[in-house]
Amino acid sequence: MPDIVDIAVSAGSFETLVAAVKAAGLVETLKSPGPFTVFAPNDEAFAKLPPGTVQTLVQNPPQLARILKYHVVPGKLKQQDLADQTVLTSAEGSTIPVKLAKGFEVKNATVIAADIEADNGVIHVIDNVILMG
Repeated sequence: MPDIVDIAVSAGSFETLVAAVKAAGLVETLKSPGPFTVFAPNDEAFAKLPPGTVQTLVQNPPQLARILKYHVVPGKLKQQDLADQTVLTSAEGSTIPVKLAKGFEVKNATVIAADIEADNGVIHVIDNVILMG
């Protein structure tokens, strides 16, 4: 089974995310055994950010890495595993609110595809980039 990075690369809808992971130096981390739960913004989610945001972040790898780590939770958590959760702690250290009442939401994003299995975790595709704070 492919790992999280291989799945994101082959999907074709995560080109911005893959470029950001490379720029932040997180490829090896996300190819490691993990396991990880990744809330993966698709290209359309990155396109919603103000113009120039992605370029600015790519030029600031430490800040970019913090934002990307906010989208990662240690452990393999499928949607059903989150039924009793209201908050998760990200790899970055901040908390991410979770709502499963009407659909599946994390912070300001809706999960549009859940439980994509990877060799080293699970991916949930989201429709917005989630920001700390």
